[in-house]
Amino acid sequence: QLQLVESGGGLVQPGGSLRLSCVASGFPLEYYSIGWFRQAPGKEREGVSCIGSSGRATDYANAVKGRFTISRDNAKNTVYLQMNSLKPEDTAVYYCAAGKYGLEYATYSHWGQGTQVTISS
Repeated sequence: QLQLVESGGGLVQPGGSLRLSCVASGFPLEYYSIGWFRQAPGKEREGVSCIGSSGRATDYANAVKGRFTISRDNAKNTVYLQMNSLKPEDTAVYYCAAGKYGLEYATYSHWGQGTQVTISS
């Protein structure tokens, strides 16, 4: 059974950076596309970024293009989300998920528990 664990969240000031990690166990991550999603209080869960199983294909939500970078290291069963130039509106719980490529959460079958990201001065 594939399990995902996110880490790397925290409190940073606007303009700062964070790197989130998503570590898989129980099954090789290389067979899955991985997506990062976020959910702010009172808002729907939204797709942030996704990466194909080989790492060649990536996609980003318009709100994070040019600021966030997704990458993966299949040898370490880990996917990363580098977040730069963070804004208060990036504040949310961030989740990683494994499934089919895309930014729609319905295509993902396995989810982590989430990590809180708070951007505030």
